[in-house]
Amino acid sequence: MKLMQQPQQQDTIDMVQEGLTSPVLQEQIELWELVSKGGWVMAILGVLALVAIIVFIERLILIKKAQKDPEPLLNKVNTAVLRGDIEGATSACRETTTPMARMLTTGLTHIGSSLKNIEAAIENVGKIEIYRLEKNISVLGTISGAAPMIGFFGTVIGMINAFIAISQEEGSVSPKLLSSGIYEAMITTAGGLFVGILAYICYNYLVRQVSEVIHKMEVTSIEFIDLLQKPN
Repeated sequence: MKLMQQPQQQDTIDMVQEGLTSPVLQEQIELWELVSKGGWVMAILGVLALVAIIVFIERLILIKKAQKDPEPLLNKVNTAVLRGDIEGATSACRETTTPMARMLTTGLTHIGSSLKNIEAAIENVGKIEIYRLEKNISVLGTISGAAPMIGFFGTVIGMINAFIAISQEEGSVSPKLLSSGIYEAMITTAGGLFVGILAYICYNYLVRQVSEVIHKMEVTSIEFIDLLQKPN
């Protein structure tokens, strides 16, 4: 009895080992096959995902540069203006490539005008800087809304094709044919949701970062106007 049980035990071990190793490889192959079965809709979603990633990285780099702490620059400008060195303060601002520095440069070049004109000039520069920061961020918002709809559109087309194939079958329809047609059609919905969620997260993150830069710009302009109102 013991000798007869050994081959059965070995077969069991082999089946377990095969079950532990093969599903991982099969899952990887099936995932790629599922994506490819999405057809041209998945290609469109892939392009949208690529555009979203490029826009996010490009905007993030620009915004991070704009988030540089303006306090050291404000201290230099404060010191230079109080001793009457407007040219030195302007040079210090031009050495820094941030929205706050460009706003201060504009304010310094308008010294001699009325305080109202200086405030208006700084405000106009601030609007331009905000536009530069927010440029193309709306693309992520568009993708976050359009991608799920495109995915759903692909699912509808896939379901139509699946039911056409079912209607052309003679006799009883096999459950395998029915299920394969449905899950292949649902691939585009999953892809659209994935791209949409990714773009939505990126969009909200960048909006939050831009808000922080705008806050720093407002604080910088207020402190600069207060500086000009100090008695010499």
